[in-house]
Amino acid sequence: MADIRNNFIGIKSPNPFWLASAPPTDKAYNVERAFKAGWGGVVWKTLGEEGPPVVNVNGPRYGAIWGADRRLLGLNNIELITDRDLYTNLTEMKQVKKNWPDRAVIASIMVPCEENAWKSILPLVEATEVDGIELNFGCPHGMSERGMGAAVGQVPEYIEMVVRWCKQYSRMPVITKLTPNITDIRYPARAAKRGGTDAVSLINTISSIVSVDLDNFAPMPTVGGKGSHGGYCGPAVKPIALNMVAEIARDAETHGLPISGIGGVTTWRDAAEFLALGAGNVQVCTAAMTYGFKIVQEMITGLSDWMDAKGHRTLDDIISRAVPNVTDWQYLNLNYVAKAHIDQDLCIKCGRCHIACEDTSHQAITNFVDGVRHFEVMEEECVGCNLCVNVCPVENCITMEPLAAGSLDKRTGRIVDPTYANWTTHPNNPMARQAAE
Repeated sequence: MADIRNNFIGIKSPNPFWLASAPPTDKAYNVERAFKAGWGGVVWKTLGEEGPPVVNVNGPRYGAIWGADRRLLGLNNIELITDRDLYTNLTEMKQVKKNWPDRAVIASIMVPCEENAWKSILPLVEATEVDGIELNFGCPHGMSERGMGAAVGQVPEYIEMVVRWCKQYSRMPVITKLTPNITDIRYPARAAKRGGTDAVSLINTISSIVSVDLDNFAPMPTVGGKGSHGGYCGPAVKPIALNMVAEIARDAETHGLPISGIGGVTTWRDAAEFLALGAGNVQVCTAAMTYGFKIVQEMITGLSDWMDAKGHRTLDDIISRAVPNVTDWQYLNLNYVAKAHIDQDLCIKCGRCHIACEDTSHQAITNFVDGVRHFEVMEEECVGCNLCVNVCPVENCITMEPLAAGSLDKRTGRIVDPTYANWTTHPNNPMARQAAE
């Protein structure tokens, strides 16, 4: 049976599923129930500095994007960090860690970008005996306007500086949470590594407005007739998160830096994909808020069963396995040729493949043959884009079939070349021509 115990930068938990810093981890009551449900760890909702607590809005805090079946695809969140007293949180954290010594408890922290602010809060957190700290450099709303959260995460020099303070004034492992609201995620990750961080976590929420109330003409959620940008999360952000995780995992300067993957993890498969792209564990928020804490049981069972079926004994067999296969476009094999194929026994003759190809692609799929409704790929027109695969409602009805080396590509009239060739050496590439001259 697969062993899914997790050891992330020395922080042990019975599985790789942690709850991210968010409303589900705001208090001991929630965290205790989460641990009973099976979560391997939690990152406590972000703590602020000592003094008057942060004030949250008292009206709607979430906007949403739904699929056609009303399934939640994304949330827009305008809630801030914890609005509970610092010492109440610290007391509860200490007790929870005492009650659950085998689970990971991480303190998320966000204080002003001043050395004394960090120097003051770190000993208080350390006294709780939690397993580590996560530096919240990601929040894109409310706190960023006060010079914290994403306002720090968007400036690599600030990231490096604060991480150095935390390593100087604390013994605890440091996880640096990165904002996705930046052009190139590698730069803040490199800065965190230079500062001495033990790991990074990403992504935090994406700055967004998800919808507009067309009766009141105000962004949603609307508070007293006005709306604001917030942080976008949920299944819709997963592709962005996977890309950013992979960028850090394969970057020469950050290769080997432990990563806690966050962003749209809803199923065991999502988690496995993050692990394969270099994450050492995953953090979950929106799925728990949508389906409840017990969703982790499906994640645990699904991951374990898949690992058993594939012969993966431990998480180390999965982590980073896909990283070597992530490359830049210029290195893709331009001699590889594939064509779409429609399984006539599975085809329901809905016509979606034809209309997608006919109107927006390459006019490579029939709709009538000899006066009868019939959908078939015309190889002499198919460029292998696989749009038809993605719009087909029947799983595996349309597949992409590679052409064997030496066979004829009817579209180009050329024989498929077995050798690997990419854009860096292609005769149409002006840079390649210059190098050859």
